[in-house]
Order: sequence, then C-alpha cells, then structure tokens
Amino acid sequence: MRGLLILLLPTLAFAGCQMAKSQVHTAGATIKLDSSSNKKPDFETEIKPIFAARCQPCHFQGGKVYDKMPFDKAETITRLGTKLFTRIKDEKERRLIREFLDQPTAP
Repeated sequence: MRGLLILLLPTLAFAGCQMAKSQVHTAGATIKLDSSSNKKPDFETEIKPIFAARCQPCHFQGGKVYDKMPFDKAETITRLGTKLFTRIKDEKERRLIREFLDQPTAP
C-alpha cells in the first residue's frame, strides 16, 4: 500500500498544479495570469494592475511622466507595445500583455 502511495504522489501533485490558477499579488492587487480560456485579457482588471505594480508613481496620476505616457490608459500601452518590457521582466506578465496587444483595436 505504501509503495502505491509513493507511485501516485507525483501524479497527484502534478494534477493539482495543473488545476491551480496562477496569480501574482503585487501592491495590494491580485493579477490573474491564467490564460487557459479563449477570453482576451481585460485592460482594467488584468493589464492595468501589472503596470500599477511596476510603474508607480511616475506613469500614473500625479507622476512625473504621466502627461507624456499615462499607463492607466489602454491606448498608451497599445501604442508602446513590447517596448514596455524594459520594466516588465516576468514572463507570465509579458505573455498576458502580448495577448492584450494581439487584440484587434476598435475602429
């Protein structure tokens, strides 16, 4: 019985990892990084919190460069694209931002 448990333990652990959703907790915000669904990332709830955690205070209301590059606006993120990755090093966050950037823009 003990041998069977030892054989099944890695399988159960792997299954548990596959079922867990990946999240990042930064600056009081929880950023969902699970992109297993076909739903494209939402700017307000998934993308903006990444930049709020990494680029405060300069690129947000009251910051030094907010007037030139406001990171609380989807248009700025879309315009700058992957140039923003100089500050975003986490590959899961980069993947989520890429998915957002790949969305077609509204006419």
